[in-house]
Amino acid sequence: MRRAGVGSGPQLGAAGVGQLPGPAMAGRPARYLVFFQYLGTDFRGVMAVKPPQAGSGVQNHLERAAERLGSEEPVGFTISSRTDSGAHALCNSAHIDVCRPEGREPHPPHLLTQILNRHLEHPAIRVLRTVRVADDFHARFSATSRRYVYRLVSGCSRLHQLPVWERKLCWVTRATQLDVAAMQEAAGHLVGTHDFSAFRSTGKCDAWRNPVKTLVRATVVPGPPGPLARHSDCRLQFWELEFESQSFLYKQVRRMTGALVSVGQGLLRPQQVRDMLASGAPPSQPFIRIVPAWGLFLKSVQYRDLDWESDAVPA
Repeated sequence: MRRAGVGSGPQLGAAGVGQLPGPAMAGRPARYLVFFQYLGTDFRGVMAVKPPQAGSGVQNHLERAAERLGSEEPVGFTISSRTDSGAHALCNSAHIDVCRPEGREPHPPHLLTQILNRHLEHPAIRVLRTVRVADDFHARFSATSRRYVYRLVSGCSRLHQLPVWERKLCWVTRATQLDVAAMQEAAGHLVGTHDFSAFRSTGKCDAWRNPVKTLVRATVVPGPPGPLARHSDCRLQFWELEFESQSFLYKQVRRMTGALVSVGQGLLRPQQVRDMLASGAPPSQPFIRIVPAWGLFLKSVQYRDLDWESDAVPA
């Protein structure tokens, strides 16, 4: 049995969550799980932006496209995982309810994928796959884990030395080199169940959230260079920091990345990261900076025991 989610693409799981509904009754909504990806450069995060605020979220565009699904009720996207303004997603997910007119059967999932992609107004968003799920399935609360990747580059002292197509897809550390072994040691201290208060935001967003989280993955590995990186006028080295947990605090991944980069630059020792966790204190270290959002990617959202094969057809 494999968990359903997306790394390089959606993975198939087995046995359904609860009981998938049979043929829909007249006027009964059908629930679907929608996987989608986006480049976040043009958006104020994934969540919908409401007037009079300027700009838009990815959800705004998805819901406008969903107006073409022929639902008798407005289709709202319940997003599984928030991402910050400027951050990206290789794969995020949301559930929707589509209520077809009386006498009409529910849309097959692959048709929803096609309709949504056809009517998406922004070229930086794409629906990957749609799956029919049980009526009580919840995209956010049914998720078993979320995996994030942060891309950074060393060997580059100024932004203009970076290839133009990489400038909103990774963070320039302005370091000629990083002590990666020390970063990996510090990352090991993050794995496990800890009070992550040292990496939480001090504003209202996290005031009510439980700071105890279980991190099952924290790795630092060389990343593949971007296309045509050899044409840069400096020796670039890309790195990927990957974190996995069922849930994260607001900006926790960006704060953990900042701490690990500080370790790589010799501003912190790996043991200090361990001590920060043990203290359970709010962030006070100047070296736990919030790194820029544009290097952050939501890589996958995982679900257990999800039946993909009964009526899911690749688009």
